[in-house]
Amino acid sequence: MPTSMPDIANHTTAQTEGKLDWVGMSNIEMPMMIASKDETERMVSAHIDAFVNLNEPKAKGIHMSRLYLLLDNLASEGTLNYAALVHLLDNFIVSHHELSDKAKVQFSFDYHLRRQSLVSGKLGWKAYPVTIIGYLNQQQLTVELALNVNYSSTCPCSAALARQLIQQAFNDKFQAAEQLTIDNVHQWLGTTEGIVATPHSQRSVAEVKVKLNADTTDFPIKMLVDLIEGALKTPVQAAVKREDEQEFARLNGQNLMFCEDAARRLQHQMNLATEFDDFWLKINHLESLHAHDAVSITTKGIEHGYQP
Repeated sequence: MPTSMPDIANHTTAQTEGKLDWVGMSNIEMPMMIASKDETERMVSAHIDAFVNLNEPKAKGIHMSRLYLLLDNLASEGTLNYAALVHLLDNFIVSHHELSDKAKVQFSFDYHLRRQSLVSGKLGWKAYPVTIIGYLNQQQLTVELALNVNYSSTCPCSAALARQLIQQAFNDKFQAAEQLTIDNVHQWLGTTEGIVATPHSQRSVAEVKVKLNADTTDFPIKMLVDLIEGALKTPVQAAVKREDEQEFARLNGQNLMFCEDAARRLQHQMNLATEFDDFWLKINHLESLHAHDAVSITTKGIEHGYQP
């Protein structure tokens, strides 16, 4: 008769006794069906971290295969929405009832959205890095959604300096002119001599994390992207024709902002949203003038909430 296989985790004790905050697996790769509000369910390639605490100081370890198989079942037969995430965390703890009373899971993936161009109406795909995190701590549940949005920021100081140089160039060109006409000025403004300087702008990143409330069913990924891009006005584009590029230049010129301006714009809109119990945001302007980045961080500012 075949002998039973040894189960070291079940039948041996720890070499050194002690409780551990988290034990599990990181960077598990699985396809996962995601339910996003107002979007059809779609498959993404997710990287997953799965953990429980080890509350029994004498136990050798947890049963990692149990966590993996629960994730595999969700990936193979289910859809990741709010309820499924809660059920998964419950099962993490049930599968380790003698060892654990806390569970954590994190799903990281790129979520693609069809985005329309500014003027031409062309459509293109944009990828948004998304992270969904669930914590269950002695029946206290926290579900978070985090994502990044790229946009363009144009420096107000640089714009003022560029305007001054254009004024100076205008004065040098026309101060001695005997007759100044609208046609002359119009033609000159269309030359490189006329626009002698341009303000510097840079690709920028808004990192946003929100705590979802219990009324959530499907994850509000598109809603959060729309909120962020609507507040900042200059998101990077997908499909672009010349008229779209011109409109993008206009939007940059009409939305000059330091990192502080961008943070306050977004903070204001986040405070108006009712879908989130709390938020944390970080604005990163990846400077084209300096070798360092300009950064602003803020939160909703509620008691016992996110800290900067």
